Amino acid sequence: MEKDIEQKLIDKHTKPTSMRILVYDYLSSQNVALSLSEIENYFDKADRITIYRTLKTFEEKGIIHSIQENNTSKYILCHDGCDEKTHKDWHLHFYCRICKQTTCKEDISLPDDLKANFRIDEVRFFAKGICENCLEEEELQ
Repeated sequence: MEKDIEQKLIDKHTKPTSMRILVYDYLSSQNVALSLSEIENYFDKADRITIYRTLKTFEEKGIIHSIQENNTSKYILCHDGCDEKTHKDWHLHFYCRICKQTTCKEDISLPDDLKANFRIDEVRFFAKGICENCLEEEELQ
C-alpha cells in the first residue's frame, strides 16, 4: 500500500515524505471532505504547519481539491485526471445540514463539453441540504 502511495505522489511530481504518505493514506480511507482541524486531530502528535503545508502541496499538484464550506476549507482526494493546472472535480459538492458532512456527488456533474475555446481551471459546484442517510433517518421517525 505504501509503495502504491509513493508512486502516486511521484506521478504527481511530489516527493513522497513520511507525512505526505500518512496524510494521503488517511484521506484515501475517507469518503467525506475533512478540515485541517479534523485531519490534525487524527494525527495527534503531528505539527499543524506540516499538515497544512502537505495539504497545500497536494492541492497545488492536483492530488486533493478543497471545498469552501462556511468559511472553512475542507479537503478530499482528486481523481487521477487532475493535475497542477486543472482540477477536474466538476461534480456537485454536497453539505448536509444535519450530519455536517461534505461529500462529492459524482453522479451530478457539469458536462465535459462545457469547454469551448477557453480553459476552465476550477469550478465550484456546491449545494446544501439533507443527505440521503439523514433524510432516511428523518423519515423513519
